[in-house]
Parts: sequence; structure tokens; C-alpha cells
Amino acid sequence: MAGSQHPVPAGSLWGVPEPRLPHEDRYGQGAGEQGRPFPCSAGCLVASDGIDPGYAGDLDAVPGGGFAAGDGSPAPGSLFASAERFITLFHSENRAGPPGRRLARVRREIETTGTYWHTTAELEFGARVAWRNSSRCIGRLYWHSLRVRDRREVAAAPDVAAECVAHLREATNGGRIRPTITVFAPETPGRPGPRILSPQLVRYAGYQAADGAVIGDPANVAITRLAGALGWRGRWPAGRFDILPMVVQEGGTRLELHELPADAVLEVGIGHPEFGWFADLGLRWYAVPVISDMYLDVGGIHYPAAPFNGWYMCTEIGSRDLGDTGRYDQLPVIAWHMGLSMASERTLWKDKAMTELNLAVLHSFAAAGVTISDHHTESVRFLQHLEREARHGRACPADWTWIVPPTASSATPVFHRYYEDFDQTPNFYRHPAPPLLAPARLRDHQPGLAAW
Repeated sequence: MAGSQHPVPAGSLWGVPEPRLPHEDRYGQGAGEQGRPFPCSAGCLVASDGIDPGYAGDLDAVPGGGFAAGDGSPAPGSLFASAERFITLFHSENRAGPPGRRLARVRREIETTGTYWHTTAELEFGARVAWRNSSRCIGRLYWHSLRVRDRREVAAAPDVAAECVAHLREATNGGRIRPTITVFAPETPGRPGPRILSPQLVRYAGYQAADGAVIGDPANVAITRLAGALGWRGRWPAGRFDILPMVVQEGGTRLELHELPADAVLEVGIGHPEFGWFADLGLRWYAVPVISDMYLDVGGIHYPAAPFNGWYMCTEIGSRDLGDTGRYDQLPVIAWHMGLSMASERTLWKDKAMTELNLAVLHSFAAAGVTISDHHTESVRFLQHLEREARHGRACPADWTWIVPPTASSATPVFHRYYEDFDQTPNFYRHPAPPLLAPARLRDHQPGLAAW
């Protein structure tokens, strides 16, 4: 695994020079992206393959107490209050007895060091409950199955990158995708933890030309531009599905690039069960959506690098990644090959093309032996999750606008009801976007590992 580091000039944490790719004359770079709290769709934990301007709220006020993300300034009273809520919840749900003794130790630790250390059991429980509390994720029926990789001793960028590669390999599992999270070093007073700037561990480059045209994924123009500023030479000729290196920040200082080994990324070529020409479109997508630019808040402790994944729901790839006009915009191409009339919206050519694109994604992943789900199945399972939570006496937050699939919405049972949406920790939150990635984010698919 190759890595290159870029020292950030003193006094300007994000003072990276204006990027220049080797072929900038041909593919000039464009605007970046801006993040907000998390999104989630079916397959992902909180998988946001996407980049959404509608994420609720910039993280001006970080919930949960403790340290402001990246700040490291202690707030002992607030931190203990958050710790008390979490530890009490842990002891209650795990039938671990009265929490008094553990809370006394936590209080002493906070008074002495300004922070505290979760036990392994607490960390595992906290990560799983963070998934359970992710109100935009339709796949939460599986929250208890999350595999937690405790890597809190890891803070150096090369080691973070190496563990991310290990995460990809373990989560891919030969195609039988396993919901997995890797938790790296937490923030502590005066010492930021590591951070991954890449929205997902696997992303396709977006090369933007001077006229605004993009080769690749328009959602990733900003991160492609940043990678170029850090020395990535891109691919030549530029392709639509060039895998970007990861961008990792160590301890609030330098940014490093780390290439993903080819054998760590499983990709699926997209064909169709009936249309032989479909494979000639050259479409493909990666198997595991590992969200990597969010932080995990457990009991007031922030873990700024905690990449996690579930598996995809077909509409995340078909309807959004490949279908959206702001992404790969394949609906007109597919409609043309199908011989559909695009003279009027009333022919419903978009609907027909989108259905066939989603069918192609489902067919291709199944043929490749890669876990994927469909929006009808996940909608039924989400209602099962609501029922289970109610039986346990727990309220389940849900954002209707994210739970309802983007395709065949009213044909799914989740469409025909309303939900209560509220924030509670443990949870996942999106980091405030650094200036280089801050301009407008393009709306992406509903995030979520299709089975998250």
C-alpha cells in the first residue's frame, strides 16, 4: 500500500495549495462538497454513498458533550453527563447490574485526565446502538449483527490506512458482505484523533474539464481535486470508474494519500438478464459501501475515524449513483438502447429505464455472489424493526424522507405512514467539511448500506 504525505503549512490546517492534476488542461477541477449530519439508506449502516445538501444541520453545536470535534477542549461536567446517560443505558440493556461503581470510576477518570476510556463491551454496544439510532437508515433490523473492530490504539495515518484495507477485505468476505465498523483512536483533550476525509473508503474519481463536463463521478470532483493537490497523478486516460486513493489526516496535522490494493476492492460489472447490450455500457460498482467521513459519538467520546459498512440496496446504485442526473446520468442512455420515446415526459421513459437499471444491478450482484437487497424487502424488514423496538419499549427515530425508497415509493409499506424523527446518542455525525471540500455537495442517493 503506497502512501504520500503532505505537510500542512503552520497556521493553516487546510492550507493545501490549489490542486493541479497532471492533465488539468484537459480535466480542470471544480467545486467541492459540503457535509452535514448523517444520511442512510437500506444497505449501509449509515451508508451515504452520497453527498447530500439536505443533511440536517451543519455541526456547529456538536451533540453529546465532551469535546467539540477536532477541538479537544474538555468540558468535564458535560462529558460526565453524557457518560452517565450512556453507561446507565449499557448497564440496563445488558443487565449488568447497578452502574454506580462504574460511574464512580468514570467520574474520577474524567476529573484526572479530562476524558475516559470505554471498555471493549461498552464500545461494541455503543457502535451498535449508534446504528440503531440512525434515523435515516432503513436497514436497522440488523443492528445487533455489527462486527466491531476495536483499533483505538491506532492513530498514525499509515496504520489507519492499513487497517482500512483490512476492514475492506474482512467486510467483503468473498461477496458475503458483513456489516463492520473499525473504531480508531478517540479525540482527547489537546490531541485530535485521526480522520479520514474520503467520503467512503472506495470512491470513483470525478475529473472535471474546464467547460464543467465531468469524466467519472461528479459527486467526487472535490475529493479528486484534493487528491491531485496531494500528488495523485490520476489515471491516464481518465476513466469513468478510476478508484481514488484514501485521504487520511493524522492528529490534526498532515494529510496523506494511500492507494487501495486492487485485491481489496471487489467490483461488480453491471449486465442485464435480458438485454445483451447492457454489458456493453461498461457500467460497474463496488461491492462494499464503507462510510468513512463521519465520527462516532459514544457517551460524549468522539471517535473521528470510525469507518462502517452494511451492504447495498439496489436503488442506492441504480436509482441514485448510476441514475441521477448529477451522477452518472445513465437513464437517457438506457432509454435510447431500449428504443423508448423520449419526446415527452408522458411516455414515462425515465420510469421504464430506471426499473431496468435497478433490475440489472440486482441481477449482476446476485450473479457475482455479492450481497445486495431490494427496496421492497427492506421496507418490510424496517417495519419489523419498528415492531421489535416497540416490544422492547424503545422509541425508534426515523426520517420519512430517507426511509422511503426513491423508486416505487408508494408501492412499499414504509410510504404509508409517518415517523417521529429525533436525535439521540450514541450516533454517527458528519464532520464539518474542511474548506477544500466545502462548496456545494451534490445530492446523492439515500445513504445506507442496503442492509444497514
